[in-house]
Amino acid sequence: MNKLKIAWARAQDLLSGDQSADRVVPPSGYTSSLTSFVAGAMAFLSVFALALSLATGRLAERWSNELANTSTVRISAPEGQAAEQAKIALEILKVTPGISSARLMTQEEQRRLLAPWFGDQLPMENLPIPSLIEILEDSQGPDVQGLKLRLAAEVPGAVLDDHTRWRRPFVTAASRLRLLGLISIVLIFVSMAAMITLAAQSALSANDQVIKVLRLIGAKNSYIVKAFVRRFTIRALLGSTFGTLFAMLFILFLPRVAEEGAFLTGLGFRGWHWILPMFVPFLAALIAFVATRIAAKHTLQGPS
Repeated sequence: MNKLKIAWARAQDLLSGDQSADRVVPPSGYTSSLTSFVAGAMAFLSVFALALSLATGRLAERWSNELANTSTVRISAPEGQAAEQAKIALEILKVTPGISSARLMTQEEQRRLLAPWFGDQLPMENLPIPSLIEILEDSQGPDVQGLKLRLAAEVPGAVLDDHTRWRRPFVTAASRLRLLGLISIVLIFVSMAAMITLAAQSALSANDQVIKVLRLIGAKNSYIVKAFVRRFTIRALLGSTFGTLFAMLFILFLPRVAEEGAFLTGLGFRGWHWILPMFVPFLAALIAFVATRIAAKHTLQGPS
């Protein structure tokens, strides 16, 4: 509890500042503009990287859930035998442990599946399209290898597809995109720290004569460091706040999820995830605080 009170007192002291110490740091100039711009731009990019990471996480989960408990039996048989083989396959599937339901897909359903590739006017009746049986599995799932052997023995034209080869690459790709988003956020904040450090060092160098005078009249390094840390922390906080709000507003008006582009139009935040970007300005301010403090101490570590 005492540590929290000390931290809160230091935060109030940092925000209230010391007017005489603030005069050490120029209130305007390219260092001020650079710090605010960098913090705002990096916050904007980090919010989008966070949205990308969360969106790909949802995508990986949806793909995994949608394909995890489903499989398909494809029946390719000579004309006149497809219906009989489909009937035998359905009887086998209905008595197989681990399968909750199995049904033969209609031509209209198959036409909808093929429409994105071949159009809506696909002549199903004139094409040798195999029959498809949709399988819904229970939580345990069937013995895939045993089912494949039984189908091969009793239904020569049947091929069981448990969607593993489709599900794994999609989930892996989405997981890697999510990791890429997290790495991007880390790199963005590291870049922010580097830019703010350079800006602080530039401001210290530009005010070298003022600092020498302050030292002559008895000012300690801690007094000067505090002034620089406060000014650059507030600049980073304000800049990143504007960048974050602009990014959240931009994401808010992105197109909603659509079947034609579920990934790109699904980029955004859902539910409580809208709270996460609000931490970006505080993280940017913390980075500015640490970076400026280290830069100022390193530059002023000479004799006072």
